[in-house]
Amino acid sequence: MAILQLHADDRLLAIQTAALTPSDVSGHPYRVEAAEPFATFRMDFAAFISTLERSLESSLSAAREVAAGEERAILVSATRQEREEAEDSLDELKELARTAGVAVLDAIIQRPREFNPRYLMGEGKMREVVIRALQLGATLLIFDQELTPAQVRSISELTELKVIDRSQLILDIFARRAKSLDGKVQVELAQLKYLLPRLTGRGVQMSRLMGGIGGRGPGETKLETDRRRIRDRIAKLERELEELSRGRQQRRQKRVRAGLPIVSIVGYTNAGKSTLLNALTRSEVFTENLLFATLDTSTRRLRFPREREVIVTDTVGFIRSLPASLMGAFKSTLEELQDADLLLHLVDCATPRVEEQIRQVETILDELELGDKPRLVVFNKADLLTGLKQRNPLIFMKIRQLSRQYGAIMISAADPASLEPLLLEMERRFWPARVDPS
Repeated sequence: MAILQLHADDRLLAIQTAALTPSDVSGHPYRVEAAEPFATFRMDFAAFISTLERSLESSLSAAREVAAGEERAILVSATRQEREEAEDSLDELKELARTAGVAVLDAIIQRPREFNPRYLMGEGKMREVVIRALQLGATLLIFDQELTPAQVRSISELTELKVIDRSQLILDIFARRAKSLDGKVQVELAQLKYLLPRLTGRGVQMSRLMGGIGGRGPGETKLETDRRRIRDRIAKLERELEELSRGRQQRRQKRVRAGLPIVSIVGYTNAGKSTLLNALTRSEVFTENLLFATLDTSTRRLRFPREREVIVTDTVGFIRSLPASLMGAFKSTLEELQDADLLLHLVDCATPRVEEQIRQVETILDELELGDKPRLVVFNKADLLTGLKQRNPLIFMKIRQLSRQYGAIMISAADPASLEPLLLEMERRFWPARVDPS
């Protein structure tokens, strides 16, 4: 870019230039040269552009090698939250991106006084994001906030990048993880409900959604697709989901008639619910250190001494800002919690966001009208607290205080020997007269 500084006196006519810089040169995305007299200004433009392109290309090669075959994303947050809270939310968004197989190149936060109705963040900041995307070779922008269809269109037109928001990223992860018929129907229903208001005027960016992040599930819907056909498909899926729900209800009634107590494990995603289910019941439910590693409900029997049994169910994990379409679609699955005699609220006590995650789970339980259910709070991953105590004693003390506040039992689901206090407490809850207090 070049700017001519005009003056009535030709001797004071000046020129000033600016250009992008490789991402590893400095913290600034561009370099502005000092103004110099136009009469003495000399530049071999072809050589300058060739050198600049080579330097930009070399700075991109490392990122492309790391993210070969993956989408390369910049995370963006425009929020009025406190910066610490915004950073926590972006850290979680980064984990969601990792779960979806996206390489995160950078994260940008803006806390505007007023939100821009077109771009959510300020237009100047949006152009800085474009420059950063050019520097790093990003193919995708992921916003931490839910975007309107008009905002997605405006940002995509300005940046010429694929643009998705937190909700669409979560929907994509659910589309990958759904294995059962129930899960697949629920994910497709949620995606279609999310897509319906975004059909009109998607234009060019429609082609960018094909086959990539944000484009899985029910399949690509072309611009000319009639809204009525989408609504018909939604109605069909809702009927199918209702039939599946009736089947689940019959199975639940059989369990209730059997007279066995039902324990449901609930908690924030990646708290270790499936690992705990495996440890308690010696089963082999899939587990992985990813958000929403398991999506479908699992049910197993847990046998206590003296031939006593309970049924343990593991449900989908909760997360902040869960899309409303997903909450609606998964209500049928979460009906399993209605029959529970005890909710095991499993908490990842090793995360710095432990208090926030507890509040989020309690809020969702209240929304599901499960706030009055008997509950037992269990702090998982206690084996990681030793290292935390050395690294950050203040956070360690806060976790111990929270444990006392909630009357939590400390366990490590990866260590079966640590589960004895939990088993004794569960047995005491269901058969109080038969458990030796000592």
